[in-house]
Amino acid sequence: MPQPPAEHPSASTSLMPPVGAAGQGGGATYGGQSTPPPPPSAPAPGTGGFSQPTTYAKGQPTPARGTRVSGNTPPGGTPVAGGAARRPAPSSGGVGLGRTRKARLRVTKADPWSVMKVSFLLSVAVGIIIIVAAAVLWMTLDSLGVFDSLSKTLLEVTAGEAPNSGVNLMDYVGFGKVMTFTSLIAVVDIVLLTALSTLSAFIYNAAAGFTGGIELTLAEED
Repeated sequence: MPQPPAEHPSASTSLMPPVGAAGQGGGATYGGQSTPPPPPSAPAPGTGGFSQPTTYAKGQPTPARGTRVSGNTPPGGTPVAGGAARRPAPSSGGVGLGRTRKARLRVTKADPWSVMKVSFLLSVAVGIIIIVAAAVLWMTLDSLGVFDSLSKTLLEVTAGEAPNSGVNLMDYVGFGKVMTFTSLIAVVDIVLLTALSTLSAFIYNAAAGFTGGIELTLAEED
């Protein structure tokens, strides 16, 4: 009985190329067609194929060996967190240039009660100023001898045949009478100013209901 010929161990009927040949030939072959190898990755622009060196200031501790340092490290040696780019410093040309904001407001109502309180305090201050000013003025004129000169002149003019028949000026412009008269004026001033201010608030509110009130423009500089 005839026997089939023996196959040689080196012979192979596989269509797949050897692994070593695929790596050495520069590309894999499938079905008789060669696939070109992928192009090599280009280095980052501006690096020249090398990583940027990290500089540290004098006296600054350096990281332990094997610690990965981010490429965005400023000249001072402190890495930028998260790889964020550094912001440029603001230019000095814009210093001193402020922006003005304006707002237009309208006064539509004045509270009569608040107006009365404020006007009362202001009128009291005005009354005190009037009393103090009158006292200072009277003392100044008396120290200069004005009242004495006027009293002598008035006595000589009004003197008659009877003794002590002349008019004495100090009976009318004495310090006590002047202060009493000034105090009365101050009290009347307080009452009138308070009442007129409160009445003016009511009148303004009535007029603002028809005209819309007074418009104000407020400006604020940054």
